[in-house]
Amino acid sequence: MKHLLYALCVVSICLPFCSNAQIEGDNIFANDQIINIELTFHQENFWDSLTTNYETETYMRADLVLTDETGTASFEDVGVRLKGNSSYGHPGNKKSFKIDFNKYISGQNYDGLKKLNFSNAFKDPAIMREKIFFDICRDAAVPAPRANFANVYFNGTLWGFYSVIEQIDDQFLDWAILDDDGNLFKAGSNFGGGPNGGGDAADLVYYGNDQADYADKYELKSNEDENDWTDLIEFIDFLNNSSDEDFEAEIGNHLELDEYLRSAALDNLFSNLDSYTNSARNYYFYHNLTSEKWEWIKWDANEAFGTYRGGPGAGDMTSLALDYSSNDRPLLQRIFDNENLYLRYQSHMCDLVDNFFNEEYMFPHIDNMKALIQTSVYNDNNKMYTDANFDTNVESNINGGGGPGGGTTYGLKSFITAKESFASNQLDCSFVSTDDLSTSNQISIYPNPSDGQITVSWDTKNVEAVIIYNSLAQEIFSLPTHGAKELNTDLTNLANGIYFVSLKTNTNKYNKPQVSSFVKH
Repeated sequence: MKHLLYALCVVSICLPFCSNAQIEGDNIFANDQIINIELTFHQENFWDSLTTNYETETYMRADLVLTDETGTASFEDVGVRLKGNSSYGHPGNKKSFKIDFNKYISGQNYDGLKKLNFSNAFKDPAIMREKIFFDICRDAAVPAPRANFANVYFNGTLWGFYSVIEQIDDQFLDWAILDDDGNLFKAGSNFGGGPNGGGDAADLVYYGNDQADYADKYELKSNEDENDWTDLIEFIDFLNNSSDEDFEAEIGNHLELDEYLRSAALDNLFSNLDSYTNSARNYYFYHNLTSEKWEWIKWDANEAFGTYRGGPGAGDMTSLALDYSSNDRPLLQRIFDNENLYLRYQSHMCDLVDNFFNEEYMFPHIDNMKALIQTSVYNDNNKMYTDANFDTNVESNINGGGGPGGGTTYGLKSFITAKESFASNQLDCSFVSTDDLSTSNQISIYPNPSDGQITVSWDTKNVEAVIIYNSLAQEIFSLPTHGAKELNTDLTNLANGIYFVSLKTNTNKYNKPQVSSFVKH
């Protein structure tokens, strides 16, 4: 069964993601690398100004020189501001920050990206928790930002070694979702201090039809001029007030359900509790107007691997109950309370443990990342932990001291070993079959590879056309089916390469699982 369930899920991700085609931001994020960021501020006492501007989220001008594996690029007048909540509160000067390329020069960007986020590895002696978590999410077909690393210089001084995190915006939606016209909501900060502090938990609890009652819980990040939250409130109303029967039958019509179940399972496996599971923050929620479903997007995972404490009954992070959630989390609780949906959730968890959350898959990933960043970590004199803390925490726990928060900080490898063992002992995966996650929307293409003469068949009803895309996700042909369930076509005139096939139904929507590929040679 290994990899079979994953194969069913991975085709649910958008075409550019599957095809490894060049997409915006690949100069920084396509390969693991350490980029150089050199910021020059022209204000005297620039650091005092940056910290003063933190409370109001006000940007400052700076010149930027960015070097990655493709070369060096220079920019005048980018916007820079400090960011973060708990990560801002540590006593050193290595604060998280954001760069906005077009804050002062309209249209300025780098490789199509308008913004970049730089995280200071707060509460992470191993410096790689967030990148590993996001990498595994995307490997497992769960929407998450891309991440890499950077050595950052302020006015010629090495300021620190940072994680670079992709902005969740229309550029992200273009490649990860293939739709950017819908409402994109961000869970509110839910903190007592700092920017936007004092907000309530983004718990998806229903508080009535008045949009104002949700304003402190969520932030609308797109379509701000319309500022219409009706779709979010309608989903929350359904989530909280539908009958048990209607919830089970219809939740998949409102939410990309299997995508969300995998997302929730990953939060549990990584004990990533600074999320909807516990703190009810650090996620984006997007209304895909193509599928007419909501999609869950990961965010802010520096406290994965059990670093975030708190929540009733959480206990040891390596033995967190597989159905753990904090109180008043209706999306999780209604899924866990429903026998069929919970079995579906367990199916995804079985697949994730089988294919991703295990020593065989993750240890080489960790080792390669340590080799990449070790020298830069050692050279960072503003980091929150010692070199010895870094080396130790990759392998095993740090007990007491060693940085903000104190207490036990789980080692990356030791956490995986313990949590994989616990989850495997708790899960009954004997019931899992490849049909559990299938939507019976499979496409067959033969022969594959092909010289261009192919036959495409499918088991989906109401298919109007077969769509052929190239590796850049550009549509080449739309071939009408005339009601048939098989299509023979001659594509010998196409250049050699990888092509993708999708089905168009009579609803004029593209169903994500209906994607397959073939090789023309």
